[in-house]
Amino acid sequence: MPSGYGNSSYYNKNAHSPALIRARRPYLLKNALVGSGIAAFAIGVYVYTIKAIGQDEFTDVKVPDVPQQPANKS
Repeated sequence: MPSGYGNSSYYNKNAHSPALIRARRPYLLKNALVGSGIAAFAIGVYVYTIKAIGQDEFTDVKVPDVPQQPANKS
């Protein structure tokens, strides 16, 4: 996109102002703990599901025999 009205801001998009850093500081630890808890829950559900599926033997499922001769097509 060529520079013009859309890019006329003199603020750096990658830098945070000191006021923003001060305003976010009280929530930093809480947000990190909540994010870690959600990630741990998701990983736990994934591991539980993989272990539950891996223990299934499928011994109760009857596999049909292979037919000896192909069926005649009429």
